[in-house]
Amino acid sequence: MNLSKLFGDRRFYRSMLTVAIPIMVQNAITNFVAMLDNIMVGQVGTVQMSSVSIVNQLIFVYNLCLFGGTSGAGIFTAQFVGKGDHQGIRYTIRFKIWIGAIISILALLIFGFGGEPLIGLYLKGQAQAGEAASALSYGRSYLSVMMVGLIPFCLTNVYASTLRESGETMLPMKAGITAVLINLCLNYVLIFGHFGAPALGVTGAAIATVISRFAECFIVVGWTHRHREKNRYIVGLYHSLRIPAKLTRDMIVKGTPLLLNETLWSGAMAMLLQCYSIRGLSVIAAMNINSTLSNIFNIVFIAMGNTVSILVGQLLGAGRIEEAKTAASRMIVFSVLCSLATGLLMAAFHGVFPQFYNTTPEVRELASQFILVTALLMFLPAFTNATYFTLRSGGKTLLTFFFDCFYVWIVNIPLAYCLCHFTDIPVVLVYLTVQASELLKCIIGFVLVKKGIWLNTIVDES
Repeated sequence: MNLSKLFGDRRFYRSMLTVAIPIMVQNAITNFVAMLDNIMVGQVGTVQMSSVSIVNQLIFVYNLCLFGGTSGAGIFTAQFVGKGDHQGIRYTIRFKIWIGAIISILALLIFGFGGEPLIGLYLKGQAQAGEAASALSYGRSYLSVMMVGLIPFCLTNVYASTLRESGETMLPMKAGITAVLINLCLNYVLIFGHFGAPALGVTGAAIATVISRFAECFIVVGWTHRHREKNRYIVGLYHSLRIPAKLTRDMIVKGTPLLLNETLWSGAMAMLLQCYSIRGLSVIAAMNINSTLSNIFNIVFIAMGNTVSILVGQLLGAGRIEEAKTAASRMIVFSVLCSLATGLLMAAFHGVFPQFYNTTPEVRELASQFILVTALLMFLPAFTNATYFTLRSGGKTLLTFFFDCFYVWIVNIPLAYCLCHFTDIPVVLVYLTVQASELLKCIIGFVLVKKGIWLNTIVDES
């Protein structure tokens, strides 16, 4: 085996980390503050924490739908950047705006009219009737406020994703840091009622989040339009919202599988939580604690996935096919190695982190075990995430749809559903089994990347 194809030189890692580190820092701070936010809500009580966790899972579906809907255009953006085509970038931004608006309006309608029934789906397990009613009430209040933040979040996503795809990763990072610091400070004031403010509990947490999203939006959008000499594609962006028919069709063809993938995948994550929730509110609370900590440690392989998409996409757009192939292999290996290290570090905190929550000993013990499983198997999603973005960078979006989405619905969900509903197997062992099933997906991803069928320059087709 030629190790030079798996490990790069100092120059390679420097160029890779130049893109990856700002994304990591932004995600790290965002998730760290989200963790503090979660801990603050957790101080109010287990029921409140569970209700916020349920709603955030629903919001997560919207977030990923938005991400998936704009990602198809993002593939073209990265390759237009590599080609130096500013007009092409304008067209992709317009497409993102149209798709984002449609997804956001649909989400507002669904949450507005169906929010309560959706929350109720998670409260049909072993919860006491009183606890379930309280959780539903808290969840309804939290969701009604969070809906206000969907539009600024959408606009931030459109602009920030374009900045990253064009190589500007520092500004989205700074905006994200500012937003989460605002969120943290307002959480302290509004959740607990400091400095003369009323103690609003979960509603206060939602208000803080919405305000921080508006702040982030103003920073990202404002900076982009003020620095026109650097962001030349922004000039004339709104002179028209027209997009050439062929390019629109191409972005729809490439983007629809991504939208479906993210929609169905995020729905699958919500469904998995619903499967686990049949074992009671304590499981929901424990899963919330686990996901909060894992989000901190997942930032490395998540950032590496975004880096693969950006750098490999730019190389493909410039027609440097062999370089793209080598770069993808090196970044996949680097992502897995980093996740092994971060997984071991996370494992060291598996018994410590749950103690920060004002909850029951049962929830703390469950959370500790969930965290340990997640940590020791972190290298599996790291590999599949990197292979997913590698396949996507070359426009093989239909293939990534089958690779990512079909797997979770055909393997993970039926496995979790059957084990939770028809067996008495401890829920932690169920979770371990479902997470370990990712190994088969790793094998499939390896074969697909090895074949090189993703090595395409799609902007030449437009």
